Amino acid sequence: MTTSSSERGVSLGMPELPAPAYPDDVRERLERDAREIVARYPDSRSALLPLLHLVQSEEGHVTRTGMQFCADVLGLTTAEVTAVATFYTMYRRRPSGDYQVGVCTNTLCAVMGGDAIFEELQEHLGVGNGETTDDGKVTLEHIECNAACDFAPVVMVNWEFFDNQTPASAKRLVDDLRAGRDVEPTRGARLCTFKETARILAGFPDERPGAVEESGSAGPASLVGLRLARGEAAPPRVVHPRDGGPHDEPQDRTVHQPSPTEHLSSHDAPQESSASDPAHPAGPVAEEGE
Repeated sequence: MTTSSSERGVSLGMPELPAPAYPDDVRERLERDAREIVARYPDSRSALLPLLHLVQSEEGHVTRTGMQFCADVLGLTTAEVTAVATFYTMYRRRPSGDYQVGVCTNTLCAVMGGDAIFEELQEHLGVGNGETTDDGKVTLEHIECNAACDFAPVVMVNWEFFDNQTPASAKRLVDDLRAGRDVEPTRGARLCTFKETARILAGFPDERPGAVEESGSAGPASLVGLRLARGEAAPPRVVHPRDGGPHDEPQDRTVHQPSPTEHLSSHDAPQESSASDPAHPAGPVAEEGE
């Protein structure tokens, strides 16, 4: 006995209709911006990433219409454009909020409280990962490393940093965003909407007065290693004995002034390697094939 496709749970359906076109005025504006983007590159195909940000700035996510537009401008197939748009997580494939709130749940942020922040925000906002609040203000997601481990746990809003967060501070943050109150990132320019952020990522200038000057640089914790690498001396610190003897401090404690190349602990001193210690070579000891 044979079974029909519906009985097997297979839906043949109708072929998907072509993506609707942008209105004429919108397409004309986007084509003007697209020409400016494409002109930056010797190979037009290289303009695909910023073009995807451009169409994302129009609707808040990359639609089929946006991908068809990119394909038309660059002479690509929609399959080629779709392959790129679905590979990078910065391109949204469905409607999302004005503010993308990303909680880092990678290793260090997670153990420092990122998992707790994400769980409490889901309950507080009543949404799951990748979902948007009913008012269309906030889309919540967990994200991978933001390269800001020295400020863990980190939350990002439209790719701006909010460092050293707690569940309480993160909940205040999303409440302020939903209420329309001014929110200042720990580092970087003041917030703009996700659509505005996408246009900046497409390579167009941030036209808000003073926004570029607000961008700043890395935070102080991130610059410690750079200062040491440049040979700048670390601040004085007391070095306690490590010989297992008594640790009672004398009346006049000696403050050691470390040099930039000095190792204050045996744990970070150079270790012997196979290159410096022939008696303990690294790698396999047997000949190939034995």
